[in-house]
Amino acid sequence: MNLILLGAPGAGKGTLAAYLIDKMGVPSVSTGNILREAVKNETKLGREAKQYMDAGKLVPDEVVIGMLEERIAQSDCQNGFILDGFPRTIPQAEALDRIAKIDCALSLEVPDEVIEGRMTGRRVCLKCGATYHVQNMPPKKEGVCDVCGDELVIRKDDAIDVVRDRLKTFHAQTEPLKGYYGDQGKLKSIDGTQGIHQTVQFAVQALEL
Repeated sequence: MNLILLGAPGAGKGTLAAYLIDKMGVPSVSTGNILREAVKNETKLGREAKQYMDAGKLVPDEVVIGMLEERIAQSDCQNGFILDGFPRTIPQAEALDRIAKIDCALSLEVPDEVIEGRMTGRRVCLKCGATYHVQNMPPKKEGVCDVCGDELVIRKDDAIDVVRDRLKTFHAQTEPLKGYYGDQGKLKSIDGTQGIHQTVQFAVQALEL
């Protein structure tokens, strides 16, 4: 099965993908990882992408699609893949349809206020990478990492203004994909507010795994 995970930033796509990898026996394919790997390995497309990145510009869709096409042609994607974080726009989805047959788009439905609570409550340790949440998984001592004792900080991406800007962009650019895949009869939506184990159960039922 070739699966796309849709949902706002902070909806839990990456966490769900990690569980579905084992259930489905297929890899999770992240365009961010593909991009970093291509740049690191200095492939032809990687060198092209680096020129845009060094200039502070977005890497064009055709370059990303080219990298994605190379990635999904690899042997571990023979039985399918899970796409997390791509496509983000309808033109990207149309380009994707030209290189792969998408079987299902699974949308995690999480209200904006829940997303804001999840992301603004997140705290990270820059020293060891441990992650906490002020409500759902607080450290033993406020502001201090349980693992290494270093200070916990709020990432720039988790500041309320940044979170709201990202949500605004999602609603304007990415949410229309639900209509795109709905028109193709490929959209399935699940409740993403109930915690990861319940969300995984919803996903397994929706995908009939």
